[in-house]
Amino acid sequence: MDANSTPARPAPAQDGAVSAALPLSDAVREALAIVKRGAEELLIEAEFAQKLALSEKTGKPLRVKLGLDPTAPDLHLGHTVVLNKLRQLQDLGHTVIFLIGDFTSMIGDPSGRNVTRPPLTREQIEDNAKTYFAQASLVLDPARTEIRYNSEWCDPLGARGMIQLSARYTVARILEREDFTKRFKAGTPISVHELLYPLMQGYDSVALQSDLELGGTDQKFNLLVGRELQKDYGQSPQCILTMPLLEGLDGVEKMSKSKNNYIGITEPANTMFAKVMSISDEAMWRWYDLLSFRSLAEIAQFRSDVEGGRNPRDVKVLLGQEIVERFHSRKAAEDALADFNNRARGGIPDDVPAVRLDGAPLGIGQLLKQAGLCGSTSEALRMVEQGGVRIDGAAVSDKALKVDAGTFVVQVGKRKFARVTLS
Repeated sequence: MDANSTPARPAPAQDGAVSAALPLSDAVREALAIVKRGAEELLIEAEFAQKLALSEKTGKPLRVKLGLDPTAPDLHLGHTVVLNKLRQLQDLGHTVIFLIGDFTSMIGDPSGRNVTRPPLTREQIEDNAKTYFAQASLVLDPARTEIRYNSEWCDPLGARGMIQLSARYTVARILEREDFTKRFKAGTPISVHELLYPLMQGYDSVALQSDLELGGTDQKFNLLVGRELQKDYGQSPQCILTMPLLEGLDGVEKMSKSKNNYIGITEPANTMFAKVMSISDEAMWRWYDLLSFRSLAEIAQFRSDVEGGRNPRDVKVLLGQEIVERFHSRKAAEDALADFNNRARGGIPDDVPAVRLDGAPLGIGQLLKQAGLCGSTSEALRMVEQGGVRIDGAAVSDKALKVDAGTFVVQVGKRKFARVTLS
């Protein structure tokens, strides 16, 4: 629903604000446990429990908000940590608001940054936003998701409204943000427009009359600004749920495309499964906690089984299949497992890309580079030296090899393949 009903000046109070403490039913306690699962922090838990109790009593669903600036067009599994939690809240019967920050993207979120981030252009924002919700819908139920754009209420504010909004917060409080504090002490420039970002994100919560806002741990300050602004507008303040940042394939750095340790949610099923299988046994449990929809009791049983001697690979296979099935299909998950086992036996995968090259006979270094299997000839020759290159299953050890014309399957490492036709 792309609604445009939010006024520039939101209503001062929410219906059903919690006044007297309500008893917590078993259903509310169970819902609270689901919400807290895998979360870093729930602020304030007692308040949120009362919101759940009031929702149960009145039958009115809570309004749950997640804001995302479309700074890049693709989502990876790290993004789905928060999306998974939204889906759980949908399944509990609450209203999920998927907020696209088309206005705030033009400011640029300074969270965790030590330099000013260049704001995006309107064209960049629109291009990125096109794919955001389509990809998020692989996790969320689109029919139960309210899509909003914060330009709906931010654009109508105008200069006068922006000044009035700014008067509700002090510079001292804005500078309490750790990244701003560090930059200020180091003499690193902070642009005035950056100080507006947490204020505008907080105003989103006022405009949407949010009951709960989700975000990564790096967003905690911004989420708290929304809570304080709601109080100032006479609304019942939102609670805050921060989710941890998922470590990538290396098990150390947070998942990121720039670090090349990610799994994109639109990657091919076989690639996705193989990447899941590459994570360490220790990291697997972290991924189960943050990415799996299995019950805590079932995951605990898996842990017990492994401690009792079960091969952790078996449990990792179940995780990989669950993730692949979520973004593809059950058949794709089964085929991905079969393909992975085939590769493990030294077989050739089913989805080998075809590459046509000219220049036979071609040196092995140039062939691997031109086929896209290595980034440079030096890397290619190093892989040959390390025994990581095969042609039609036979290991290549000669760095001076000249490959004649023909069609053959070339393999580099465990996962890189190409069906090369050389003429």
